[in-house]
Amino acid sequence: MRDPRYDILFEPVRIGPVTTRNRFYQVPHCSGMGHRYPAAEQGLRQIKAEGGWGVVSTQETEIHPSSDISPSNQQRLWDERDIGRLQALTEAIHAHGSLAAIQLAHNGIHTANRLSRIAPYGPADMLVDTEDPVQARAMDKSDIRAFRQWHRDAALRAKRAGFDIVYVYAGHDMTLLQHFLLKRYNQRSDEYGGSFENRLRLFREVLADTREAVGDACAVAVRFAVEELLGQDGLTHDGEGRDVIAALADEPDLWDVNLSNWANDSQTARFAQEGFQEPYIAFVKSLTRKPVVGVGRYTSPDAMVRAIRSGILDLVGAARPSIADPFLPQKIEQGRIDDIRECIGCNICTAGDNTAAPMRCTQNPTIGEEARKGWHPEIIAPLPRPASVLIVGGGPAGLEAARALAQRGAEVTIADAARQWGGRVSLEARLPGLATWARVRDWRLGQLRQASNVQMYLDSPLSAQDVLAFGMAHVAIATGAHWRCDGVGRVHRQPLPFLGGANAARVVGVDALLERGAAAVHAALAANHAQGAPTQGPVVVFDDDRYYMASVLAELLARAGLQVHFVTPAPIVAPWSEHTLEQPRIHRRLLELGVHITLLHQLAGWQGDRLDLACVYSGRLQPIACACLVPVTARLPNHGLWQALQAASHSWAEHGIASVERIGDCLAPGIIAAANYAGHAYARSLLSVQVAESACATSYDGYR
Repeated sequence: MRDPRYDILFEPVRIGPVTTRNRFYQVPHCSGMGHRYPAAEQGLRQIKAEGGWGVVSTQETEIHPSSDISPSNQQRLWDERDIGRLQALTEAIHAHGSLAAIQLAHNGIHTANRLSRIAPYGPADMLVDTEDPVQARAMDKSDIRAFRQWHRDAALRAKRAGFDIVYVYAGHDMTLLQHFLLKRYNQRSDEYGGSFENRLRLFREVLADTREAVGDACAVAVRFAVEELLGQDGLTHDGEGRDVIAALADEPDLWDVNLSNWANDSQTARFAQEGFQEPYIAFVKSLTRKPVVGVGRYTSPDAMVRAIRSGILDLVGAARPSIADPFLPQKIEQGRIDDIRECIGCNICTAGDNTAAPMRCTQNPTIGEEARKGWHPEIIAPLPRPASVLIVGGGPAGLEAARALAQRGAEVTIADAARQWGGRVSLEARLPGLATWARVRDWRLGQLRQASNVQMYLDSPLSAQDVLAFGMAHVAIATGAHWRCDGVGRVHRQPLPFLGGANAARVVGVDALLERGAAAVHAALAANHAQGAPTQGPVVVFDDDRYYMASVLAELLARAGLQVHFVTPAPIVAPWSEHTLEQPRIHRRLLELGVHITLLHQLAGWQGDRLDLACVYSGRLQPIACACLVPVTARLPNHGLWQALQAASHSWAEHGIASVERIGDCLAPGIIAAANYAGHAYARSLLSVQVAESACATSYDGYR
């Protein structure tokens, strides 16, 4: 069934003493579950092996208490007590024929050791790079000997736990080995500092130690960042990044190469396309005879084949695509390319680790729930008895509910008042840099259109009487939400009177921009001019949502030639996007587009063409010119249909209705991942035994 063009992806590859069954390589990535929730971590990796990934790696694994990165929840291999937990993990991976890899890590100055309270280690006396008032101690020769022993001991424990590939990790500006290598950190004057060869010494020694300890049975891999995008202030792929590969060319069994830091390595689709790392890593294979794995958010098998045939990679690395679809390799092998849930590059997955919480995914609502809830990404138990379901709303929650219910065997009818499917996804995918978000809609539509038990209706607004007339046993209301225009958000908890009255015509809401783009602002300015209202000054985008929407709308307006002033009560632009690794790029892009930015100010008044801002600390007023205001603050559920049905609940039974539920933004506005999850959870729970929320809330404790 496999397309012969993709045969090369299923060739085995020798990696030192072990062989992977194919070229699909799930590189080390965080999960937010780690050592605290071993059953959840095991379930996640086991599903990847079942889905066909030839190599399945854990996340970074602390080798010693002096590299304690609490509260972040990675893996831990401090002593013998950790072996049993990891052995269960490797056995689960091996059960599906995959190799298990472990990324040993000492975080050096990238940790404050909040739990262990050990003074951090570094190549020199310096502040750690976390927001802690903590300094690292300069390692002396005895410290270096101890570190080498810790790494060797951890490698031996990893071997006993059953791992096939053991990493020496020098990447992402997060590891002691990289800190010793980098000139900006290493100011030593002994044999471990100064020259390139001296700064490389510890890296070379630990690599040799690891090979000597476990190389008879385990492949020894190096994960190394060849480029930091810092110019001459950091590693460059045509400078010392290249020099490291040349110096150690054939010493490891595998080179896993990427960019540093993590925000560069895992760029969102808003800022980087599939295969974006290729220009930086393409040289590596010319310097080594050992296999090379790299990443680049590969979701297309054609792009994967091209990277291999062009001599860039031997193995296709993936973190985010393996999260969005753990069964990506199997679907390619079975000729089911259209069934792949392609990663959209939104980095909701990275937000889990950055908030010390279990991983989530916009495309894959089962991620992180494999063990806790027994959710499988491809398998859902059929309904215990026939059921008919009406879903009102074709956004992410409605589409996923319909898809999953159809998979369970329900007779599904889904209707939407709009003329296109997707709800907010379709609107937001038209914004700059967010085109891949349409994959959330497109994959589900593709699945629904193959189902014989689904009826789909667009341009079909439904009243409560319409719903009753359908006579469906179960009704899911997924009518979404709308953006507020009255200023209510985090800092302003009451509507702002000065946004109404005469000024209301100069307020352009988010929904208007999503529907009409910059034309909505031009229309408002033209109407105001015709009525003699002030039209001079910039468009002010006020952001109290603090994620992506305000910045991407500011970008949209600036690209349309409008003068834009971005105002927020937050101390930085789009602060929640720090968790998705894109905050600096968002701020930089706004500056490049000429957007003026004012931080730490809220709205205080609006007279004529003057908008008054107030400092969030002092209250001091700052007037700015403003022709038009775009408030990006909060949303309200579209629950009119729900309320009308509640009012008619006395007649549900006579119309054959057994249940009516709200799902997604209609219940509580949130991110697209939350809406997708809500639709999936509804489909899973229909006619199933319900689990009390209190029980769910404590189920993670059982994984300790």
